[in-house]
Amino acid sequence: MKAFTQERGIVAVLDRANVDTDQIIPKQFLKSIKRTGFEEGLFFDWALHSDGSKNPDFALNAARFKGARILVVRNNFGCGSSREHAVWAIVQSGYTVVIAPRRDQNGNQVPAFADIFANNSTKNGLLTIELSEDDVDRIFSAVNEFESLEASVDLESQTITLHNPDEVVIGFEIDPVKKNYLLHGLDDIALTLEHADDIAQFENRHDTQIAKS
Repeated sequence: MKAFTQERGIVAVLDRANVDTDQIIPKQFLKSIKRTGFEEGLFFDWALHSDGSKNPDFALNAARFKGARILVVRNNFGCGSSREHAVWAIVQSGYTVVIAPRRDQNGNQVPAFADIFANNSTKNGLLTIELSEDDVDRIFSAVNEFESLEASVDLESQTITLHNPDEVVIGFEIDPVKKNYLLHGLDDIALTLEHADDIAQFENRHDTQIAKS
């Protein structure tokens, strides 16, 4: 897995909450036995008309968002089924960062991201950032005000810098374990390989014990 340290790119916004994984990547795209090519299905039902033409009313089809690297959405993104394909589709479409707000509602906190989606993101090098609603609103406002707004995300310093004339800097929190995984490009396999010597020693002891029994 590629390590994540910094990213600078155009910010795209999708002003929708509770976007589930079936909307991110519809079920018909899950038939593939490969782990590539899923970018074609990203937000398929929203992005295209039934005849296959682009839907100009879908926000992410706007020309100003072409080549965007940072996606900003609303709360509870990635809810629904646990399909990892949703993360693959986002990453293969060029996004490296997704930002969403947590929300307090009737005394309960609605998360920025569904847990399984957030965990799948970490395993695939996609940085998910949870901010307050006020901070996310600031980003939406800046994107609406400045054409093709760019931002920089620095994982080490845990900052987002909006490159508008005022250079707005927003800090964010992240679980230190997830931060370490991303900074060093560690997926589940890489984490296991870090203990290869211990595993080999265990297997040797186990084989010796069986041979003696």
